[in-house]
Amino acid sequence: MKLSNRFITLKYSLMNKKLYYILFIFFTAFFIPANSCKAQDKKGDSSESLKIINSSELIDQSLLDKNLEIVDLKKYIPSLHFDLRYAESKNFMHEKLYPKLKTTYLRRAAATALKNVVSDLKVKGLGLLIFDAYRPYSVTKLMWQKIGDPRYVADPSKGSGHNRGIAVDLTLTKLGDKTSIPMPTDFDNFSDTAHSGFENLPDSIKLNRSILKNVMEKNGFIQLSTEWWHFYLPGSDKYDVMDISFKSMKKIASKK
Repeated sequence: MKLSNRFITLKYSLMNKKLYYILFIFFTAFFIPANSCKAQDKKGDSSESLKIINSSELIDQSLLDKNLEIVDLKKYIPSLHFDLRYAESKNFMHEKLYPKLKTTYLRRAAATALKNVVSDLKVKGLGLLIFDAYRPYSVTKLMWQKIGDPRYVADPSKGSGHNRGIAVDLTLTKLGDKTSIPMPTDFDNFSDTAHSGFENLPDSIKLNRSILKNVMEKNGFIQLSTEWWHFYLPGSDKYDVMDISFKSMKKIASKK
C-alpha cells in the first residue's frame, strides 16, 4: 500500500513538472519576443526620443540663449566663399537636396568660433570655402537611406551636428585668387584617404590638412575622424535637431 501511494505521488509530481514546462515554453514563445520586439521598434524609431524643431515658431521659442541664434554666414563673415554642394548635383547623392542657395546657416556659437578661425587664417594669407553647414533633418534621413554607414552619414535616430547647426564642412583657400588649397581628397569622398589620420600622402598635403585641423581645434571645433573637411562643436545635447526649410531659416536669421 505504501509503495502504491509513493507511485501515485511520483506520477502527479511528474505531471506537474510537465505542466510547468509546457507553461514555461508557452510564455517564452508568445510573450517575451513580443515585448522585446516592441523595445526594438521603439529604439529604431528616430522620432520617438529625438526632439525635432520643425517650425520657425518653435525655434523662436527656443532661442533664449544667444548662442542658439541662427546666423547667416555670408552676412556674419563676409570673407567666406561658398560651394554648397547639396544645392547642386555635384555630391555623393548625385541630386539637388537643397534649393538654390547663396549662403548657409549656423548657430551663433559655431558662427562666432568660425569667425575667429577666419581671423587666424588671414595672417597666413588663407581663407575658407564652405561646402555645407546647416542641413535639414529630412535631408539626413534621405542620405541615411542611401548610405546607411555612420562613419560618413549621421544616423537619424541621433541626428547630426549639421541638423543642430553646429557642424560645418569646409576647406582652405588662398586669400588672393580664392583658389582651393590641395587636400587629401575632394569633398564627399568616402574612402580611407579622406580619414583625418591617413598618412600615405605627400608631406605638403598632410601639412595643409594639419593647418586646417589645428586652426579649427584651436577655436573649439572637433574634427570627424573619417572626413578631413568635417568639424563640429562639442556639447550637441545643448542644441535641438532642426528640420526647417532654408526659406524659413533666412527669415529667422534676418530677425537677429
